[in-house]
Amino acid sequence: MKTYIFLLTFLILTSTGCNRDFDELNPNAPTIATFWQTPDDALKGVNAVYSTFYRTPALYSRWMFYHGVLRSDEGFGSGGDGGLNSLMRFVQTDYNNPLTALTWETLFVGVSRANQVIANVPSITMDEDLKNRIIGEAKFLRALFYFNLALYFGRPPLLLTPPKTTDMPPNATTAEVYAQVAKDLNEAIPNLPIVYPEPDRANDLGRATRGAAYALLGKTYLQQNMYEPAVQAFSWFFTGEGANVYRLTPNYRDNFLVTRENNEESVFEIQFNENLSENTDDDVDESRVNNTGTSIAQFFAPPPIGFNDGAARRWLINEFLVETTANGQRDPRLAASFIFDFMDPAGPNATMVYGETFASRYGNGPNANGVWFRKLLNDHWKNVEGFRSPNNYRLIRYADVMLMYAEALNGANRTGEAYTYVDQVRQRAGLRPLSITRPGLTQVPFLAQLKHERITELAGEGWRWADLLRWGDLSKDLAARDPEFEGFIEGRHELYPIPQRDRDLNPNLTPNPNY
Repeated sequence: MKTYIFLLTFLILTSTGCNRDFDELNPNAPTIATFWQTPDDALKGVNAVYSTFYRTPALYSRWMFYHGVLRSDEGFGSGGDGGLNSLMRFVQTDYNNPLTALTWETLFVGVSRANQVIANVPSITMDEDLKNRIIGEAKFLRALFYFNLALYFGRPPLLLTPPKTTDMPPNATTAEVYAQVAKDLNEAIPNLPIVYPEPDRANDLGRATRGAAYALLGKTYLQQNMYEPAVQAFSWFFTGEGANVYRLTPNYRDNFLVTRENNEESVFEIQFNENLSENTDDDVDESRVNNTGTSIAQFFAPPPIGFNDGAARRWLINEFLVETTANGQRDPRLAASFIFDFMDPAGPNATMVYGETFASRYGNGPNANGVWFRKLLNDHWKNVEGFRSPNNYRLIRYADVMLMYAEALNGANRTGEAYTYVDQVRQRAGLRPLSITRPGLTQVPFLAQLKHERITELAGEGWRWADLLRWGDLSKDLAARDPEFEGFIEGRHELYPIPQRDRDLNPNLTPNPNY
């Protein structure tokens, strides 16, 4: 009997399988037509766009810091991950390497989810203000995903509607992608709140705001050296509606502590939590459940606390020692930014590294001269790290906006006006105002000074690659302070390769220059 049932089942499956319509919709699965019906569906849809941040380690959980920090002259691949170390040395023969291809793929997952919201929420019967806000959030997020695609890949295709299987879009130019980013942000701005209202403000932490959109818009223009539009975007923070919304925290280190998240300096912040419900301490694939903690601390922490896959270059320490505070002390941002032997000016015996002195941990061993990025770590409250750090990432801070505004003003031949914004950032750290120490700088030396200011204020926060690219400073010359740049080829390594598997599926995609 069992044999008969087996044979009958086999015959039914094989006979019907030959005629199966693989394009037929699964009647048991939700479809676009059945899902996008209610205000709750709209909220779920835009929340799914935000959840792309946590989908894999490819974005702000970990790999975006590899791209923005380690690939620049700030850091390097310092551990046993050979693939990462090769990529940071500008050696990539596999154009499907997950470190680049999965970042591309995950960014496009975010784009696709945003497109669904933008296409389907308009037809839902719901409060119009809420509807417009949700669409504005989706446009902000699509802009953020495309900003990163333009920054690291240069020539992605522009996908602005839910895709069809027949779509074969060609590469867009970098200028076209940035133009779309600016368009999305300009359309989002009037529909995003300056602050989210009570009583739900605590539940809305991490959602896009008008200030976040203006900051990314200014960053988009500045990245293209479009100074006048950048000035107009950033001016919202200083002469527009945002003039009384943000301010610098009194204590610089507050921007990197889990106890001071979403503070007065935060313009847009990626929210993380410890995700304690998971039993395994590892990255979690979205097919099971998102890992809503960040794993970067585990990979950036010094040994034996973390894997030490990425470390900082020691030249950065000297950048902070160029000048002292007005009271003759060391720049306090140095100890807030790095772990190293003289993090405490008294030396290795006074410098604490996760509950032990630097001297006791490293002595005269191979890590005695090690330098590690501190801002994303948890050494102020834990003696261990893991894959689920709850420490939020401040993607855009008000101090960054102030320095970008100064750069835009300087580029627009308004250098005299730029001084005040640099002065405020310096004075928060206890340094004397630039208007006193170096008054009357003209455009070129002022930009050179800004390059220093961005290092001391923003080191290890993920913007160094964008800065070097914008300034035209990416070259073999950087090998003097980062030997990995010996492998840098101008006209090639400014961008990652377009993944080969995408080019195999879409013959209209062409490779990036010299790949």
